[in-house]
Amino acid sequence: MDGKLVLALDQGTTSSRTVAFDRDGRVVAMAQREFAQHYPRPGWVEHEAGEIWETQLATLEEVVAKVGRERVVAIGITNQRETTVVWDRATGQPVHRAIVWQDRRTAGKCAELKAKAGVEEMVRGKTGLRLDPYFSGTKLGWLLESEAGLAERAREGDLCFGTVDAWLIWKLTGGAHHATDASNASRTLLYDIHEGRWDQELLETFGVCEAMLPEVRDSIADFGMWEGIPICGVAGDQQAALFGQGCFEAGMAKNTYGTGCFLLMNTGETAVESANGLLTTVGWQREGLRSYALEGSVFIGGAVVQWLRDEMKMVSSAEEVEEFAKEVEDTGGLYLVPAFAGLGAPHWDPEARGVAVGMTRGTGRAQFCRAALESIAFQSGELLEAMVKDSGVPLRELKVDGGAARSDLLMQLQADLSQARVQRPSCLESTALGAACLAGLGVGFWESEEELQGMLGMEREFVPGCSAEEVARRWKGWNAAVGKALVAD
Repeated sequence: MDGKLVLALDQGTTSSRTVAFDRDGRVVAMAQREFAQHYPRPGWVEHEAGEIWETQLATLEEVVAKVGRERVVAIGITNQRETTVVWDRATGQPVHRAIVWQDRRTAGKCAELKAKAGVEEMVRGKTGLRLDPYFSGTKLGWLLESEAGLAERAREGDLCFGTVDAWLIWKLTGGAHHATDASNASRTLLYDIHEGRWDQELLETFGVCEAMLPEVRDSIADFGMWEGIPICGVAGDQQAALFGQGCFEAGMAKNTYGTGCFLLMNTGETAVESANGLLTTVGWQREGLRSYALEGSVFIGGAVVQWLRDEMKMVSSAEEVEEFAKEVEDTGGLYLVPAFAGLGAPHWDPEARGVAVGMTRGTGRAQFCRAALESIAFQSGELLEAMVKDSGVPLRELKVDGGAARSDLLMQLQADLSQARVQRPSCLESTALGAACLAGLGVGFWESEEELQGMLGMEREFVPGCSAEEVARRWKGWNAAVGKALVAD
């Protein structure tokens, strides 16, 4: 395997990428293509599935040309989750634009289902998810109901449904494989995460025909070949990042700091039901055995930095936020709650709005910059606390990735406020690396999780530097500020 490489197809919400990794987990080559976002109505978000395929194929071919076809031993796929694609089984052509995970057109349908006695409890019990437009089930149901003739064609077996991974697998293999993995299936509202199968009661609830659904396979499995190269590792983006961070054991957690933040904790073979508004999801599946995770999201993470730059004009670049924040020892009692899109777990108040609490005459740009970074750490800390309560598993360490994880100050604030060690890896490409690791294990490029752990180097560890009393004082101030932002009873 010396000199050989594994490719990861990292299909995201705004761009398609291909990344080549060597046996040491180093990035050898990369290519990226952006594609168009379509907003046909307020709250609607769509992609051209054909453009997703074309951009992904272009990056794959570019990387293969750079590194040499003979060096590539396997392909892994990771993808934007929940985005819904339907295509004609005979022609391979999409019958509608892909409905993106951000799309909210089925909010009314979700409210209608919640009003029916027992439906929400049934859905939650089987899928680990909330009745929310975020997931694929109501998107697919809407398509079949709204587009003339689609429901009948689905029943006759003429149509295929898939999340983006299944769409790419179909195209890469020339229609030979209509398949997904358990981590992606668990994000559809159609899959029983305990039984490990598509569920008839769920299908009837959302008006979906089983004939159009992909086969659910392990996350390390035979997904066919592209030009003789085996495709053998698949996982949704956040689960791939959990794997790429080496969070193989219960109690290990990762946080991806992007526009929002996605925090996942491995709960092992136990699907923990959350009492704090978190989601229960399949992390990955190997040899028929599922590893589960608890998941929570921060709606406004790095976006609060963009807000300071673009709307408030306090800084001219994201990098300046940390520079100004370092000019002061603390926020001077300022707390910024960026509830610009409501608050998620553990509050779940869609009507919550952003507030700044504790301003004095001495409050200035530096204090706002530091409070903005603290707000990301506080919100992530709330999710960590909820996960520990739900799982009963103490937090061992928090592994971090994503663009904002490059901020030393933010990572130190996270360690202080969470009273946990924060570990930043040498490679922040955890999502792509996770897909590569799954595929590499599938072909023996890497032999075991232990070998992967040895490969996943840590660039820096941040340890708590605050007293328990100081941390408690700061959390009291944050909780009071959140109370000002909440609207729902």
